[in-house]
Amino acid sequence: MDTNHEYQNKVVLVTGGTKGIGKGIAQAFLAAGATVVVCGRQQPDDLPMHGGRSAGFIACDVREAQAVQALVDEVHARHGRLDVLVNNAGGAPAADAATVSPRFHESVLRLNLFSTLHASQAANAVMQRQPGGGVIVCIGSVSALRPSPGTAAYGAAKAAVLNLVGSLAVEWAPKVRVVAVSPGLVRTEQSHLHFGDGDGLAAVAQTIPAGRLAEPEDIAQACLYVASPRASYMSGTNLLLHGGGERPAFLGASNAEPGAGHVAA
Repeated sequence: MDTNHEYQNKVVLVTGGTKGIGKGIAQAFLAAGATVVVCGRQQPDDLPMHGGRSAGFIACDVREAQAVQALVDEVHARHGRLDVLVNNAGGAPAADAATVSPRFHESVLRLNLFSTLHASQAANAVMQRQPGGGVIVCIGSVSALRPSPGTAAYGAAKAAVLNLVGSLAVEWAPKVRVVAVSPGLVRTEQSHLHFGDGDGLAAVAQTIPAGRLAEPEDIAQACLYVASPRASYMSGTNLLLHGGGERPAFLGASNAEPGAGHVAA
């Protein structure tokens, strides 16, 4: 199937789409023919582009519910529709859960959970009025499904997002589909802040069965699929993109090879 122009005449909003995973997602939708709008707190030096076409930009602090409503209203005013919302904005710096301030934890929840809920609510109101409905894609994380030491509030927020996806998919069906895409470790311009450069990044990559970190393009291609008619029966689900997951710690501790014998727990 030729998917080069499957988003022709479609309008896509990507929150946090000016860098990292979000920028890769925005570029992929541009390549597929969509009109793309991205948001961030500040105008970036360069916007996502493909083939001479650029994403539009609207300044927005997605932690503020009124700002998010104004963002969706502006997209609709400019383009007359909204077909796909990608709730990508999120993240959190490492912090000790035992000593960090309540205000820090509240900020993490506002960015990673409440912004997703507010943007989805605003987008749904537009999509329900459209003959073709729409799709809401929420970028999750493997941190929602395993311990998240150092980013406890972030992991908890992403776990809540997965539950939110299931609930909204039921409430807003059949006009609006709601889907989660949950990456594992992704190489971005800030990877060195978490894993170090050179040898450190290579060592982290070797813990992943696929032998590498994901690239933003990997996440973008998944978003293109789940938001397309090809995935029309996909809603309330979570697509994991973790390159095979993580090697169990007991294998390293025992120097055992995967599949070497049976272990009962």
